[in-house]
Amino acid sequence: MSGPVALALAAAAALAAIAAVFIVRTRRVVATPTERAVHTALHTASLAARALRRGLDTESAQTAAPFLRGLTGTDGVALFDGDGVLLARDATHDAIWQPDIDDACATTARESVTAARRVLTNNGTTAVVAQPLLAESGDVLGALVVVAAGNPGPGMLGAIGEVARYAASQLELAELDASRARLDRAEVLALRAQISPHFIYNALNTIASFVRTDPDRARELILEFADFTRYSFRAAGQYTTLAEELRNIDRYLTLERARFGATLTVRLQVAPEVLNVVVPFLALQPLVENAVRHGLAGQGGGSVEIIARDAGTDCVITVEDDGAGMDPDTLRAGHGDALAEQTHQSAHVGLTNVDHRLRAAFGNDYGLVVETALGAGTKVIMRVPKFRSGVRASGSGVA
Repeated sequence: MSGPVALALAAAAALAAIAAVFIVRTRRVVATPTERAVHTALHTASLAARALRRGLDTESAQTAAPFLRGLTGTDGVALFDGDGVLLARDATHDAIWQPDIDDACATTARESVTAARRVLTNNGTTAVVAQPLLAESGDVLGALVVVAAGNPGPGMLGAIGEVARYAASQLELAELDASRARLDRAEVLALRAQISPHFIYNALNTIASFVRTDPDRARELILEFADFTRYSFRAAGQYTTLAEELRNIDRYLTLERARFGATLTVRLQVAPEVLNVVVPFLALQPLVENAVRHGLAGQGGGSVEIIARDAGTDCVITVEDDGAGMDPDTLRAGHGDALAEQTHQSAHVGLTNVDHRLRAAFGNDYGLVVETALGAGTKVIMRVPKFRSGVRASGSGVA
């Protein structure tokens, strides 16, 4: 073997050895037993949380029980609801669940949820510990019951308490999510109730006026009215796309133009790149309806301009009319209530509803902004993020 070749091979071997040492040392730094244990615990906790965030029922309890047992490090875990009824259990082996252990679990669980405190029983070889799942308000959401060999020490009891507190916090978050969903549903129903009384009456009267004079036009308006009401009253989620909202606004304005004729002018300017932006369902309807109903109807007509533009990470939507406007002092008077008392109470209800829903979905930076003055029209500005984690459109079209 020639000298240069031997030298090259030696150098390569040396580099390989250095790389091997480097890899081993790197692995030792980023994957120590302690780090692996922490990672495993966090991963197990996240899996338990994923189940408990659906609330506490038989299905979620069965999914969460193995992960909660892993977090406590005990031989068996059982989950009971707030009435002391068994929902699920998990153990290292089924032989743990002997009749006497089952009875002990049920008894300690009932006592724990009734007294809202930890209960421990021990037959000399096996301990059963029931830890109540307590909400911050003190309400008992259920009980976490663990089975362990021997007599559990302070460390294990502390761990059981922490796991129970963690589980209770996830259940509270589940209830908060459910409450928020119920509130969002109620607010959409409130908007639908606001649409029904005045617009439907006017739309049907307008259609009726064309039945004799222009039957073809009447049929077109009936189809527009059917699609508008089907969309507005659909049983879909709380979010939709801007394109879907604008499509329904077009149906609404078609019916209003049939009513007002040439006295109502509509200008629409939408950047194509924002059509798929997600917005709260029926977020634009109150803004446009307010512009037509309160801005223009009282003076026999006017113009409405709707603009949706790309603003970097956000989409900015403006609805502006050249109608009667409102007194700015009336708006400022109720500054603490997002959108204050306005000249027409129904306009106030609709705009405040949208303002609250925007803030709930995207944060306080995304409420409505109203620019108005008596005799100078009204401009309502809505800003929404082009993307927000966890906010997705549900359903499409008029189904």
